[in-house]
Amino acid sequence: MKKKIILIGGGSHANSCAELIEQENIYSILGIIDEKKPRKGILQKYKYLGRDLNLIKLKKKVRFAIVTIGHIEKPLIRKKLFNKIEKLKFKIPIITSPLSLVSKNSKIGIGTMIFHNVIINSNVNIGKNCIINNKALIEHDVKIGDNSHISTGCLVNGSTKIGSNTFIGSGSVIKNNIIVGNNCFIRMGTIVSKNIPNNSRF
Repeated sequence: MKKKIILIGGGSHANSCAELIEQENIYSILGIIDEKKPRKGILQKYKYLGRDLNLIKLKKKVRFAIVTIGHIEKPLIRKKLFNKIEKLKFKIPIITSPLSLVSKNSKIGIGTMIFHNVIINSNVNIGKNCIINNKALIEHDVKIGDNSHISTGCLVNGSTKIGSNTFIGSGSVIKNNIIVGNNCFIRMGTIVSKNIPNNSRF
């Protein structure tokens, strides 16, 4: 029997998250928490459970929850909601596409979602509440901090370190042994061949 799960966030990114959860086929989506009822995409077929104030009541019925809000500029809302469900002692799973390859020798933090056709090589360490989006390649010995988003088609080469709360834009390539700091924003298609300090836009 599938475990029931609540999605926290009903925007456009949540449509992809819901489909990913369906394809993983471990959890059954009970419904959506958001400021308002979703009006487009596959989310419409799930029950609207109201705003996040209802989480305390829902905790008595459902053990699992996950944040399904996206992150481009800053992950402040994702962090806030993740911290809330963690404080309420929901069980927060790791969601992994059956179409992706994740080394058994890597570590993935709770709340992280690994989308389709991702490759995560050996000895990778990915933090909590991250998005590893479609077709990303994360090479050996990479470390990625909490609340970061590695966008579609990124190539993150070996022994790279990416800080917390950082966004790496689609199609970016990060050279091996590079350090990208915390709270950084890397634009789409960027080739990163030097270290990037904290709080940078590049």
